[in-house]
Amino acid sequence: NIPDRDKVTKVVAAAKERQIPFRIGVNAGSLPEEVHKSLREQHQINRDDRERTADRMVEVALGHCKILEDLDYGPGFIKVSLKSTDVWTNIMANRKFAAARAYPIHLGVTESGPVEAGSIRSAVGMGILLSEGIGDTIRVSLATSDPREEVRVAHEILKTLAFRNESATLVACPTCGRLEYDMVPTVKAVEAHIARLKVPITVAVMGCVVNGPAEARHADIGVTGGRGKGVIFKKGKLYKTVAQEELLAVLLAEIDTIAAEHAPAPAPLPR
Repeated sequence: NIPDRDKVTKVVAAAKERQIPFRIGVNAGSLPEEVHKSLREQHQINRDDRERTADRMVEVALGHCKILEDLDYGPGFIKVSLKSTDVWTNIMANRKFAAARAYPIHLGVTESGPVEAGSIRSAVGMGILLSEGIGDTIRVSLATSDPREEVRVAHEILKTLAFRNESATLVACPTCGRLEYDMVPTVKAVEAHIARLKVPITVAVMGCVVNGPAEARHADIGVTGGRGKGVIFKKGKLYKTVAQEELLAVLLAEIDTIAAEHAPAPAPLPR
């Protein structure tokens, strides 16, 4: 974001003195016009526009890396971020840069949108790259008044890909014709309850006794219900049967018991 080379030199000198790293950020919507022009001249007319944009982004990022490298400010002090609102452009740009340089990469889909749509775009755009070993840090950008939504989505992306394993996971089946109890309120209540847990357990809320326990046999604890009764199972095996109206309260208490069993031991006090 500093076009003046002399100013960059001064900033680098100050950063060197304090051992502060640089993040080079390239946004597809803010590319210099001269880069647009040079790449228009280099590419065939039928070349996919997404790939052209990705090439522009990488060219700009490498150019800024070169400036810092020429000032002897390279590995260990540079992180790069290439972002676009278009998911495929984002993926292409980061793949290309990762193939060109070994610098740490900060991933994100910029201006991804409101919570639901933005979460999906972010999960797809970053999940593909993370699964390929590309990306060192991530940022989920959502149009929300509560920035904690962004953190929750980011945690869920990392947890889904097994990069984090320090919070509870809720699985629930889609409803079907075999559903015999009001499952959705139970899902919402359990989701709110386990949000505070910092232990790697899995809870399942299933719709029927026919398939529920077997399909969720991986869960530490799960429930299903119907015909006035609730069934609680652990690792796919029947644990207890309770009255339907007691199901949620009993489940939440059991979740807390399992969470306490999985909680890490406190660190020993210093002597």
